[in-house]
Amino acid sequence: MQRLTIHIHGIVQGVGFRPFVYNLAQRYHLVGWVLNNSEGVEIEIEGTSMEVSLFLQELKNSAPPLAVMDEILVTPCSLKGGAGFTIRYSLGQDTRTAWVSADIGTCADCQREIKDPKDRRYGYAFTNCTNCGPRYSIIQDVPYDRDTTTMKDFSMCPICQAEYEDPANRRFHAQPNVCSECGPHYQLLTKSGESLSSNVFAETKRLIALGHVIAVKGIGGYHLACDARQEKAVNSLRQRKLREAKPFAVMCGSIETVKKLCEVSDEEEALLVDSSRPIVLLTKKTDYNLAESIGVGTRFLGVMLPYTPLHYLLLAEDDVWVMTSGNVSDEPITYEDQDALKKLGNIADYFLVHNREIFQPSDDSVARIVDDKRQILRRSRGFAPKPLKISQEMSSILAVGGEVKNTFCLTRGPFVFMSCHMGDLENLATYQAYLASMEHYQKLFAIHPTVVAYDLHPEYIATKYALSLDIPKVGVQHHHAHIASVLAEYGLEEKVIGVSFDGTGYGTDGNLWGGEFFLADCRDFVRVGHCKYLPLPGGAKAIKQPWRMAAWVLYNLYGNEFVNFPLDVNRSLPAGWQLLMDATYKGINAPITSSAGRLFDIASGILGLCSEIHYEGQAAIILEYAGQGEFGEILPYCISGGNPYVLDFMPTFAALTEALRKGGKVPFLAACFHVTIADAIVKMVKRIGQDTGIKKVALSGGVWQNITILQKVFGMLQQDGFYVYSNQQVPPNDGGLALGQAVVAGARIRER
Repeated sequence: MQRLTIHIHGIVQGVGFRPFVYNLAQRYHLVGWVLNNSEGVEIEIEGTSMEVSLFLQELKNSAPPLAVMDEILVTPCSLKGGAGFTIRYSLGQDTRTAWVSADIGTCADCQREIKDPKDRRYGYAFTNCTNCGPRYSIIQDVPYDRDTTTMKDFSMCPICQAEYEDPANRRFHAQPNVCSECGPHYQLLTKSGESLSSNVFAETKRLIALGHVIAVKGIGGYHLACDARQEKAVNSLRQRKLREAKPFAVMCGSIETVKKLCEVSDEEEALLVDSSRPIVLLTKKTDYNLAESIGVGTRFLGVMLPYTPLHYLLLAEDDVWVMTSGNVSDEPITYEDQDALKKLGNIADYFLVHNREIFQPSDDSVARIVDDKRQILRRSRGFAPKPLKISQEMSSILAVGGEVKNTFCLTRGPFVFMSCHMGDLENLATYQAYLASMEHYQKLFAIHPTVVAYDLHPEYIATKYALSLDIPKVGVQHHHAHIASVLAEYGLEEKVIGVSFDGTGYGTDGNLWGGEFFLADCRDFVRVGHCKYLPLPGGAKAIKQPWRMAAWVLYNLYGNEFVNFPLDVNRSLPAGWQLLMDATYKGINAPITSSAGRLFDIASGILGLCSEIHYEGQAAIILEYAGQGEFGEILPYCISGGNPYVLDFMPTFAALTEALRKGGKVPFLAACFHVTIADAIVKMVKRIGQDTGIKKVALSGGVWQNITILQKVFGMLQQDGFYVYSNQQVPPNDGGLALGQAVVAGARIRER
């Protein structure tokens, strides 16, 4: 006989792990117990050596599908005997290393129950089990038990309690377990808060079919929903939400409906049905037939499948609804009921609300497949707060992230706990949500930062917050953080050639960077190349109005003569544009930038595709869309210098302009621009590789969301013998910045 104590760390709470252990112990006739504590799961088992060995083998190899066992510590202990195996009441401890599960999409068993008229959970919108349902959004503290979640407000009825206590039931110790007799319920309300029909789901479907906009409270916040096939409804939602151009995401009632609208590969289908249920960017089919105002100027449609029982009850298999975040543009997602009635009252016609508290809100995650590999563009619901494991051991670091698409992270040992997507911190409500979420993370994971890592931009709100803290600080250059995020994902410790292309980031010379070539490791970097500095006429306004930089380039090339050329950009020039050019030449309100993102703005402006943008990256998205299906040619560009190299695209813009003057077609020229950018990047990397002998290349920054550029550069570099790495677990945009900040800070601390 032998008795063992087993400590398991990882995602082992809220995923059916204790019931799994209980049933396993019963199978092998073991005595002992299992419990949750603040470090994970603790087990004591006693039995014959053979039985214990079989138990351990199956424990490691047959855990529940949602469990992640990072560490299993097995220690012999004294024989105690006893009878039976029990699940003990959870223990709270000062030391907390337990991980918290993300919210999980509804499993097939629960889907079947809510659709079966003979089942007692037929039509019940809060059906869940140990394999699915809310987790992070309802957890207030660990260890994970009902009284540390927002489900503590609902006492189980006798039947639910019996399920909870039955080891053979898949709701055995399922903390959110409820039914229509004892759990939360939905109400359909008017704007004034008046309750409508008792048959709320049928009435909601009827109102959607009539073209209304409905605010729907879900698992992590409110969505604004309408029929995606009704142009009037979608356009009305767009106008009310003050979302002039940014595409909407949709929810389809079934994978078959998705396939009628979009091209879907096996990898994309697997991502769509994954338990994380992200929005997946898919290529529209030619016979795509949704409302035009869902999104123009892009070949992609953001699609998700139902991920809560409510969605399955609302959407028929062939339904397609717009499902966009319940907020006014640029504000955080709304998740509290009174706040929703107040803030969304001018957008939604009706409100579908429930009486279970959302403790931690979260936006939908966004991802896509590029060359059979996953690329996350927004890491939030379904992914956070699951930690990333990296090769470095780190102290307790807080990395505060950037200004836009913000996430923060906390570290402990080799684990990085990334927050949900927070948004743009210049919005006061977003900043307040950011501070509250940061406080919750520190409490939930018992991480008390001893170091804070931050971006060098002195005006970033997150930077100002970091500098206000009374702990040691590590400033991290923006583009170094981007490259370091890739190094962290792949465990790369040697120097690589880093290509960080994005919209903007504060450089060590005080200028705005964004088209950078580095020699970098996790500790430091050397800037060995960059795009040529260009001015931003009128400062930050140039980022919102691409005509400004396009006009400056044309003015620089041709003087006043360009206004006589047959260029669409000339129609965007306001009276007094020459004064702006004069001020730019004098350096008045014209900071210089090496931004690669601005190059796409200039090309889009010269080609007449976009003179003013309404959401980040719009000009580049439209430019990429314009060039689809065309085989472009490489246009002239110039590489000069060598310490550092300078990449100059002024010859490219001259060639675009001359081609337009001769009647060149915009789609072909848009493709030429993309081919030229890709060729220039590869040429620069090859030169740096020849200089240094380095063959590993890391790509990060918002420009690498451009699938055309990413695929061309990846392919050409691999053909030339380079090993190429790009973000997969965190976004290449500023949503992955905090990870890079944390690992740079960790590397520098270790060398002090």
